[in-house]
Amino acid sequence: MPELPEMENYRILLSKFIVNRPITSVAINREKSINMPVPAILNQMQNATIIRIERRAKHLLFHLSNQKILLLHLMLGGWMFYGSEEEKPKRTIQVQLSFGNNHLCFIGLRLGYLHLLTQAECEERLKELGPEPLDTRFKEEIFINIIKTRRGALKLKLVDQHFISGIGNCYSDEICYEAQLLPTRKLEDLKDLEVKNLYHSMQKTLAAATNIGGYMDHPLYVDDTKTGSYNDLCKVYDREGEACQRCQNKIMMIKISSKKSFYCPGCQF
Repeated sequence: MPELPEMENYRILLSKFIVNRPITSVAINREKSINMPVPAILNQMQNATIIRIERRAKHLLFHLSNQKILLLHLMLGGWMFYGSEEEKPKRTIQVQLSFGNNHLCFIGLRLGYLHLLTQAECEERLKELGPEPLDTRFKEEIFINIIKTRRGALKLKLVDQHFISGIGNCYSDEICYEAQLLPTRKLEDLKDLEVKNLYHSMQKTLAAATNIGGYMDHPLYVDDTKTGSYNDLCKVYDREGEACQRCQNKIMMIKISSKKSFYCPGCQF
């Protein structure tokens, strides 16, 4: 599932292509991917322009010129492609936004969605999300205070969107590895220095993955060499049986409340 770095990469790249460009047509091939009847959403999006793209946690918010917001969550298996009719992948496209001769295709939206909402509806939908870990206002002291009010396994809390937003299975493992902490460690048992190290590991890992382009497999457009570049740089995620880059022990995989977690038993404590 795309996480914060993947969605931020999408936001940055798409902003160059579609912001301030009018939507010339909309095609809905799967009504379950949207939140209203097809004629209604087509009517409300007619002649609209995307004026800016915002990311919140694992969501993208496409702000429209008619004061509405298209709220996107790709969920498991969802991805996007932008290009001409000839360049489009030979895959089932659930929703397509056209901008003249180029199209933004939403693919794999079996669990994901693209909902048209008012500003108030969007705020209500997202109000329970935790703080953004890369927000400049999210200081170390704030993180320390949040940790003091939570209990439970580190892995499970990192992927809890009410705790910290935008982190999922991949980056929770990478953050734990960077901090040299076992994903099974309890928040309430972490020492002060470990909490501070966890904060800086989270900042470092997410920023690096975002700058590199995240781990998504599919390029956003033809000749996109950035998207997915972090996939080969993961230290532990999906690396079961491989040698740890830090201590050469074999990476292991366990399940924590049904969630897969990859870690190194030699240098995570």
